[in-house]
Amino acid sequence: MTGAVATVDLVEVDVVVVGAGLAGIGAAIELAARDETFVVLERAGDVGGTWRDNTYPGVACDVPSHLYAFAHSPNPSWSRTFAPGHEIHTYLRGLAARPGVAPHLRLGHEVSAAVWDAAAGRWEVTTNRGRFRGRVLVLAAGRLTEPRIPDIPGLGDFDGPVFHSARWDHDAKLDGARVGVVGTGASAIQIVPELAGRVEHLTVFARSSPYIIPRNDQAQAAADPAEISRVRDEVFAGMEQGIAARRRERAALAELRSRALGHLAAQVPDPVLRARLTPDYEVGCKRVLLSDTFYPAMNRDDVSLAGALRRLDGRTAIAADGHRAELDVLVLATGFHATRQPYAERVTGRGGVLLARAWERGMVSHASTVVHRFPNMFVLDGPNAALGHNSAVHVIESQLSYLTGALDHLARHDGVLEVTSRAQDEYTRDIDTMAERTVWLRGGCTSWYVDARSGRLTLLWPSTATAFRERNGRFDPAPFVAAG
Repeated sequence: MTGAVATVDLVEVDVVVVGAGLAGIGAAIELAARDETFVVLERAGDVGGTWRDNTYPGVACDVPSHLYAFAHSPNPSWSRTFAPGHEIHTYLRGLAARPGVAPHLRLGHEVSAAVWDAAAGRWEVTTNRGRFRGRVLVLAAGRLTEPRIPDIPGLGDFDGPVFHSARWDHDAKLDGARVGVVGTGASAIQIVPELAGRVEHLTVFARSSPYIIPRNDQAQAAADPAEISRVRDEVFAGMEQGIAARRRERAALAELRSRALGHLAAQVPDPVLRARLTPDYEVGCKRVLLSDTFYPAMNRDDVSLAGALRRLDGRTAIAADGHRAELDVLVLATGFHATRQPYAERVTGRGGVLLARAWERGMVSHASTVVHRFPNMFVLDGPNAALGHNSAVHVIESQLSYLTGALDHLARHDGVLEVTSRAQDEYTRDIDTMAERTVWLRGGCTSWYVDARSGRLTLLWPSTATAFRERNGRFDPAPFVAAG
């Protein structure tokens, strides 16, 4: 899918969608079924979002495959319980290639500015290849898009390959090299087992240790399409039960903690290493990871566990615990700018307010989808629209239902929709109340779910996926006012 298009000066459409990952493609499918014109602007040369960008060894989903597809477009051909990244990318490319979607894609179009024109009641969106104007702006840029590069003294002077896990350097010579991996998050625990035994020596630099439970990944045959809905419902119901531990319900929390520490004890016989791999915070405070291969990799003689990477002196890496390692290659599995969305610096709403300014103390919204002072704008996969225990696809589908309800309303009424500050404040207070006693705020850790500026839980919806759909899956015009 090349997406080559001619540069244009101004294109008028009903809806401008920014981003062609899971949420953006989902929006395009919904819009294709409606009597509206639209474009999907994607800065890269292909669709797929995080599943296009992440090509590191071992990349795979940590949500069961059948939940990681739209309900209207199941994939009976997933090869494993947890789909490999390339299969998810293939699935998304297939959706984007549909006749109702493909003609509306504008690949290689990076948005530099989106500005609300109050006089016209339109969003004007400027890209490197032309301008677009639409009544509605849908931000589907994702939250795991901009790699976070840590400020490590000496990093710029390291003369070997250095790259982030989401920008994997497939030309880097790893076989027989001395490699360092910074981080022990979801990407790192997939990368480490793939490198162990392939490289001469692997050093893992860990600021903290994660809780890990068995993955139990298995090859699976093509599913009966008639059975997929039932399987989805069963798996979804099972994963919904995971919210109990995140709410710090005693029995559920103890069971999850026991499961994770039992997995650690079973796979790491050395008591010293096991102690170093034991988390020092409550289970669930950070993302609970799934792996059957990370701990065995850490047992190897050619793999070392070090503290947080403090500095680099040439090719010598020095950790906080004094560990020193000579490295040829450095992999940064250090996450993303998740709570401070980079696209917010490019979106200007009513009265000239930047979205980044509106979110300067953390992302806020109403219904996890609309933002005061940003008329006719809908954010997918944004504030409090991720889950810590179930599939984000369910949330995205709910947001798309909200979006289409809003579009129906706009089709029947003149003017524009802007949510009131009161509605946004009330919703934010409700989120804070739900989050207050959860493990995400009371678990004794620092995580990317929480905005450091305010201490608020801004990434996650702090309840069940079912509750998200019940509250936010249907558009209600009551919290909105006509705005100019």
